Amino acid sequence: MIILSGGTGTPKLLVGLKRVFKEEELNIIVNTAEDVWIAGNLVCPDVDSVIYALAGQIDKEKWWGVQNDSFLTHTALERLDYDEQMMIGDKDRATHIVRSEMLRRGASLTEAIASLATLSGVTATILPMTDDITSVSTKILTPEGKLHFQEFWVAKKGEPEVLDVCFDGIARAKPSEDVMNVLAAEEVVLIGPSNPITSIGPLLSLSGVRKILKRKKVVAISPIIGNNPISGPAGKFMRAKGFEVSPYGVFKCYNDFLDVLVIDESDESPADKEVEVEKTDIMIKNDADSEKLARFIRELLENM
Repeated sequence: MIILSGGTGTPKLLVGLKRVFKEEELNIIVNTAEDVWIAGNLVCPDVDSVIYALAGQIDKEKWWGVQNDSFLTHTALERLDYDEQMMIGDKDRATHIVRSEMLRRGASLTEAIASLATLSGVTATILPMTDDITSVSTKILTPEGKLHFQEFWVAKKGEPEVLDVCFDGIARAKPSEDVMNVLAAEEVVLIGPSNPITSIGPLLSLSGVRKILKRKKVVAISPIIGNNPISGPAGKFMRAKGFEVSPYGVFKCYNDFLDVLVIDESDESPADKEVEVEKTDIMIKNDADSEKLARFIRELLENM
């Protein structure tokens, strides 16, 4: 099974998927358009959240970074008047350092991430969407100008008005060879409950990906309940791109290839008959909720 992942929502679900499926059967393709070089190291927030979630290391208060991390280096850099913008923990920073050293020695991003996953005891296949390191960059157009996603979300705390969202460099980037091989080999694709614009959107914007998905069995889990995102700035981004902030809006983001949309039991089904709709409790508050939703997904896939 292929899982398309961004940050926060999908890593929460992966905790349950690991319990319900064989971990080694999970092929997770992850957004890299929010990656950024900080203090000389490549930070891959969405990829690292996936690794940490599967390794049982993620900070479950924030759903990024490492649990019980310290911030000695970050604090020391602040005293030296160096502004990292992102608050990076010491254990988390070790991941960035090792990945960056591998890249400097000639490894591809795919190879570096595979090594980090193995070193963390993860047996799932974790693939960055492209090996074109930071050639794709999510930019948020605001009245203050165009901001990198991390500047908008971390430094500006997501407060500016969003006029548009774009993926700089997406036309030049290519899906990695490993991503294309997995897409060719697997029949079922699960789109996790991550932001459909900035988490999943870059994946879908890579050349040929949407065309391939039209030949697959694709299930998406809504990250929206009612008219509110479960977490993060998805509402601002969806409105900026002309989508309704609702499960129907999520469907419209994926409507050219989607087979099944999973929405919360409290929501009304989209009136559009082009997609099958399944209802369940999609709110993940703890590991038990994640496992319950994963079991629902497994039963759904078995009956497709």
